[in-house]
Amino acid sequence: MSWQNAQDPVLGDKKSCDALELVIVPRARDLGGFEVRRALPHGKRQMVGPFIFFDQMGPALFKAGTGIDVRPHPHIGLATVTYLFDGAIMHRDSEGNTLEIRPGAMNLMTAGSGIAHSERTSDAVRASGSGLFGIQSWIALPKGSEEVAPSFQHFAADSLPLVSDGGIEARVIAGKAFGAESPVGMLSDWFYAEVQLAAGATVPLDADYEDRAIYLAEGEVEIAGDRFAAPALLLFRPGDQIAVRAVQASRLMFLGGATMEGPRHIWWNFVSSSKERIEQAKEDWKSGRFKPVPGETEFIPLPG
Repeated sequence: MSWQNAQDPVLGDKKSCDALELVIVPRARDLGGFEVRRALPHGKRQMVGPFIFFDQMGPALFKAGTGIDVRPHPHIGLATVTYLFDGAIMHRDSEGNTLEIRPGAMNLMTAGSGIAHSERTSDAVRASGSGLFGIQSWIALPKGSEEVAPSFQHFAADSLPLVSDGGIEARVIAGKAFGAESPVGMLSDWFYAEVQLAAGATVPLDADYEDRAIYLAEGEVEIAGDRFAAPALLLFRPGDQIAVRAVQASRLMFLGGATMEGPRHIWWNFVSSSKERIEQAKEDWKSGRFKPVPGETEFIPLPG
């Protein structure tokens, strides 16, 4: 997706759980019949591990003949993760990758030195109408990998580890969690998992990673006697094992990783440890030096 700066999300009430560092209630933005809720970046926390951008897309229902049309736009210094619960998005990028993203699949586009892509509803899906619900996040790349060659990885839902146990179903999207490991190749130490809980089920958030958070996409959970309802991003201090109990059937995203070696600059769709590199990316996009996306003729200019 393409990012525009906006007001910070609203902070939740202070909670008593000692391990809980911050509660972020994402602020909704209407993109024309399509609602997005942004949890990161936030004024009090730029990143969770390498996660520097976290948007909930939908849930939305598109009538026949309608859908999303995110025109070609550029990225540097990051990797995008698109993960759907419902619906489909047609991905096209300047490296020639074209495929339809479906629920449960892991789609990791590493921008590195520079890539452009578009995200649209396919003609077939648009003809009949569809729902759309999912998460798009950005992973900031380590300083030594910010200029890697662009690439794209796709792993279908059935190729990712699925852990089921007593009202818990967890899909390991990236990294290691719940005793399983995703096949996705990564440039730094991070993890990402979708967790579905039946009402009354309890799941641990292990203390294996320095930075940890839970995004509550649907439902309501209880942690250390406090209740939290969707949507909310819960950030935890390192060290403690957290137990999460579902008050009602819930869908959560577990995320985090090693703390980044320093902050990042963000401007529009560019992420870098160097302000000068972002200025160069602006000029490159304005001057047409990014590779085009095959089959696309539209263009998003730099924000004014």
